[in-house]
Amino acid sequence: MFTPSRLTLARKRRAMTLVELGDRVGVSSQSISNYEHDRQQPTFQTLQKIAEVLDFPISFFSAPEIDEIDPASVSFRARSKLSAYIRDAALSESRLAVEFSNWMDEFFSLPVVQIPTPGRKMTPALNADYLRSAWHMGENASIRNMIHLVEAHGVRVFSLAPEYKEVDAFSFWRDGRPYIFLNTLKSAARSRFDVAHELGHLIMHCDDESGVRTRAAEKEADDFASNLLMPRRSIASRIPESPTTDQIIRLKKHWNVSALALTYRLHSLGRITDWQYRQSVIELGRLGFRTAEPGDSPREASMLLQKVFSSLWEDGVRPLHIANELNTSIGELNTWVFGLMATSVIDQEESPVSQPRRLRLVQ
Repeated sequence: MFTPSRLTLARKRRAMTLVELGDRVGVSSQSISNYEHDRQQPTFQTLQKIAEVLDFPISFFSAPEIDEIDPASVSFRARSKLSAYIRDAALSESRLAVEFSNWMDEFFSLPVVQIPTPGRKMTPALNADYLRSAWHMGENASIRNMIHLVEAHGVRVFSLAPEYKEVDAFSFWRDGRPYIFLNTLKSAARSRFDVAHELGHLIMHCDDESGVRTRAAEKEADDFASNLLMPRRSIASRIPESPTTDQIIRLKKHWNVSALALTYRLHSLGRITDWQYRQSVIELGRLGFRTAEPGDSPREASMLLQKVFSSLWEDGVRPLHIANELNTSIGELNTWVFGLMATSVIDQEESPVSQPRRLRLVQ
């Protein structure tokens, strides 16, 4: 049995056009189109070549039908260099990660969704304060790990393939579940901000269907993230009036944010003047803080995935078995899960899947 929708998804995952795939397989682009629209069945030899070119197991193309993520439900930051093919590749990868997420739900009792969605009924600052109250975080406590925090409240966080470095973080709701996908090539501090930024979109813009984020929505998500990560009272109690650039660099570690993010926050709160803000940005650029984050904290990763994999390894379930269950490869799966598969010993022997066990995520 051949599943046309699987071919479309795999082709888009590799950012290939019909012509490119046809040339590499040795058939016409019209034939590829016919396969995808169920007007023609590929021969077994052609399907083998398709699987080889797209780097998916041949079983992937006979698995059940799979729908695509609707681009209108995902807001990408407007970037002129982000082509439709790269966007579709990221969405196709995220669809496969959603399939893995559903697979996990079959075998584990994972955190339920606890994400308030007041939308634009409140300002970004009030939304951040409300969330802190709803999650019992206190008014000014620093957040130790953003990924762990959102996972504990039902958000599924996955990584994006490094070959599509121009794709920023993005998020969406699907079947009542919020998802965040992160570009792992950024600094740890910027990645933390991305998680908070995408959380803001999930909370405030859950009803938007723009496909491309407006500047207003981006500003709202940035303001939400700034207020969540760097609460006003916490800033007031720890940072002196008119801080120097050296003080900003030293104190940013308390909130685990980038020096530029803290500088912007101080300016928005009126704790530094326009002139001081411009001078600090210039100085930070000279010190390399525009393109990197010297002295950055360790990168955050998924605690939920670490716990799931640890439990599976204990039951004798190996990466190959998980990949086979999902009709994919270990390498492909590894791109969605922060490279956590690479940290395990890959056993090529089959192992039975364990019975569902309750997994409690510790914040």
